[in-house]
Amino acid sequence: MVRNAEDKWFQAFSYIVLGIVGLVAVVPMLYVLSVSLTPFAVVLKQGGYVLFPQELTFNAYRKLIGTSTIPRSLGVTVYVTVVGTAINLLLTTLVAYPLSRKQLPGRNVFLLMVVITLLFSGGIIPTYLVVKATGLIDSLWALILPTAVSSFNVLIMKSFFEQLPEELFESARIDGAKEFGILFRLAVPLSLPVMITVGLFYAVGHWNSFFAAIMYVTDRSLYPLQVVVREILMLSQQPLENAEDQVPTVTMQMAAVMFASLPIIVVYPFLQKHFTKGMLLGSIKG
Repeated sequence: MVRNAEDKWFQAFSYIVLGIVGLVAVVPMLYVLSVSLTPFAVVLKQGGYVLFPQELTFNAYRKLIGTSTIPRSLGVTVYVTVVGTAINLLLTTLVAYPLSRKQLPGRNVFLLMVVITLLFSGGIIPTYLVVKATGLIDSLWALILPTAVSSFNVLIMKSFFEQLPEELFESARIDGAKEFGILFRLAVPLSLPVMITVGLFYAVGHWNSFFAAIMYVTDRSLYPLQVVVREILMLSQQPLENAEDQVPTVTMQMAAVMFASLPIIVVYPFLQKHFTKGMLLGSIKG
């Protein structure tokens, strides 16, 4: 394929823009990682800016793991993420599949109710009163149940179900399959890409859960990881008598940020193929 000068200039411009965007995304994470792995004396010597660590130390990570707060909050976050994502996927599937069936009585009314929630919400105070009235305050269920179903994810999954061949469902009904059997034995296995995509949306949301914990949880033993990281970041830096014997606040801050971000960063590349496919096939039609 022969490219003219205009195409070459456009390609070069695209590479430059994408390179700048990539640097904007990568450099802050590289800085955080480098500071967390660099001795505090070296950080001070370089004016607080370390892009590539010249000396490596894992003191900040050892101290974080050695405390009881970080492992406990990590366990809380993992529990909320795993259990919450499972509940999210189950309820979202049970809502999206019936809405994708045109023979459902009152389908347009139910669909309108789902769409309305994208534009309007009950607000923070009414939601808090509902959570309090149901006895969820100071429990991990307060971090799971109020966001059990996302209308946006319901519409994504509904659009994916609608693209499955109707003949498959008709054949299953002729063979005597019931709707629940069709859903879990036929529709769900064929919808793995959108399941992974929606599941990743929910999992990232639970992993980064911060505001809900601040609103509904006062018991510090139930704080998720993001709240503990925020407390570490808010700590004022105290003067140190011996920088070699103590882990300074700045390195602990950077280590805490990496500790909270690394799991999602590691998991995402393995799901990227399914994530992209699910977004394209399950996109909402205009």
